[in-house]
Amino acid sequence: MAISTTDTDPNAPLQKKPVSFRNLLIGASLNMFEVTTLGQPFEVIKTQMAASRGQTMPGSIATVWSRGGVFGFYQGLIPWAWIEAATKGAVLMFAVSELEYQFRMVGCSVPVAGVFGGMGAGVAQAYTTMGFCTFMKTVEVTRHKETGAAAKTTIQVAADIFKREGFAGINKGVNAVALRQMTNWGSRFGLSRIAEDVIRGQDSTRKLSDLEKVAASTLGGALSTWNQPIEVIRVEMQSQLKVAGRPDKMTIAAAAGWIYKQSGVLGFYRGVTPRICLGMWQTICMVAFGDRVKAHFTK
Repeated sequence: MAISTTDTDPNAPLQKKPVSFRNLLIGASLNMFEVTTLGQPFEVIKTQMAASRGQTMPGSIATVWSRGGVFGFYQGLIPWAWIEAATKGAVLMFAVSELEYQFRMVGCSVPVAGVFGGMGAGVAQAYTTMGFCTFMKTVEVTRHKETGAAAKTTIQVAADIFKREGFAGINKGVNAVALRQMTNWGSRFGLSRIAEDVIRGQDSTRKLSDLEKVAASTLGGALSTWNQPIEVIRVEMQSQLKVAGRPDKMTIAAAAGWIYKQSGVLGFYRGVTPRICLGMWQTICMVAFGDRVKAHFTK
């Protein structure tokens, strides 16, 4: 989910941002639209490149295509990406609303409160709905798929993992997801707030236009990809690829060591291009489309 930017007057009386259930429903619907259109294909390509770091982008796209043609780009969409899309926005909005208010109460500036609020909200996302959804999406992209009678549905695969490894098994890599979300949303909220201030110039109370809001959150989303190494580590921890010598117990440290041994420093940045594209598409859906949809229902 990209940022829904709001005009924030640092001199206005301090009050908690209201969370509208109508906006939560709109956000969930827009998230569903985003992931069902271009979002999941970008996610699948990003995951393929991060898991198979020796492949180029064309090679990754060809591999994804070989796993079902166009449908290969939507691996993990149903139900995992839909569950994630329908719930993560609500968690984010509730958590950010509360955390930003609390940090402002103790004297933090708007950008600083935005950073810490985004970090806390990202962690909340990871440990509520995103952990197991992200794991299962990665499993679908990286697991070996049988054909014919031996073929298993994604639900059967999830059930097998749960029977074998329990709750921890279907949440494998959740700490890396939390670290990614914490740095991701902390960066997005903080950098977007800074971008908004720069765009406003000396008039700190000026309302931003739709185009300026999109520009601010796009910049924040693009710059937040500095944490791509965490994303690659997350994919490696959740990957189902079988490689000789790969550590059986894949902690964050073990995954980082394995990635560096196999691919060097550049291996930590595999998949960053589709991730930037994903962030741009999320921004267009959640900011540009989102503001228009909200305005329509406000009339």
